[in-house]
Amino acid sequence: MERLYEWDFPVFELELEFKDCILSMMAYRVFQDTGLFEAFRVPKQEFMSYFRALENGYRDVPYHNRVHAADVLHACWWLTTQPIPGFTQVPLEEDEPVSKGALYQNSYGILGMNFPALELMALYVAAAMHDYDHPGRTNAFLVATSAPQAVLYNDRSVLENHHAAAAWALLLFRPELNFLCHLETAEFKRFRFLVIEAILATDLKRHFDFLTEFNAKMNEDDSPGIDWRNENDRLLVVQMCIKLADVNGPCKAENLHITWTNRIVAEFYEQGDDEAGRGLPISPYMDRNKPFLARLQESFINHLVAPLCNAYAAAGLLP
Repeated sequence: MERLYEWDFPVFELELEFKDCILSMMAYRVFQDTGLFEAFRVPKQEFMSYFRALENGYRDVPYHNRVHAADVLHACWWLTTQPIPGFTQVPLEEDEPVSKGALYQNSYGILGMNFPALELMALYVAAAMHDYDHPGRTNAFLVATSAPQAVLYNDRSVLENHHAAAAWALLLFRPELNFLCHLETAEFKRFRFLVIEAILATDLKRHFDFLTEFNAKMNEDDSPGIDWRNENDRLLVVQMCIKLADVNGPCKAENLHITWTNRIVAEFYEQGDDEAGRGLPISPYMDRNKPFLARLQESFINHLVAPLCNAYAAAGLLP
């Protein structure tokens, strides 16, 4: 954990060290580092019990597992706590003056300073929850096979709805896991809304909707910019942050990127085998007998990751 402050955090070394406890250990460290235990009087026994149960509910699939969840949580924490050159820190209280010169020392600012603590906690919890009980199959597969989750959620953001609902059920229906017990009713309602909205934003089918909205807000000639006192504007930044964290593999050091790529390809091939066994057409890039690894990564990076990273960086939000 001593290398936590590095973007290229060696998450696979942490996996070897902590094994099945990697997500709960990461969550504990993030809450400890950001003062969230004290800010919301979070009981540590219930906290650890919940996150242990959460990580145990991640299936042992090649990619969408507890290690990925821990990595996304780390990325969200890193993006919100590390200094950003030229970033404007805005007081959130209405009676405090807003100054474009309100910068961190040496003209650096911290993204997380522009968020109420409740919203930061929601981002971190959403990152930990965001792929809970992932079956290692895509939304398209679940819809094509009329899986129970697809029927339940009417074929819309099937996995993302399932991750959020199942992770919340774990919290709400087991009092011994309720680490949010000291939140006021209004705080809890707001927190739950934020977590759900952040998780649903990870559906790549909605990727370009978010990108278009964000660029219109931040990166066009007549863009108004983020109003940090506006809840909806802050939510959009939270959604962009978790989206970037969710696809951060190509932005990491080569050894990390290659490992993540091999893991997602292994998961894709398992789905392709399943599709072939069911007599279904094998989805693109999922036929192990016709590997197109380079083309897969080229498409993923050029069409999804690069535009997202470029938009986030152009908005001045990247440490």
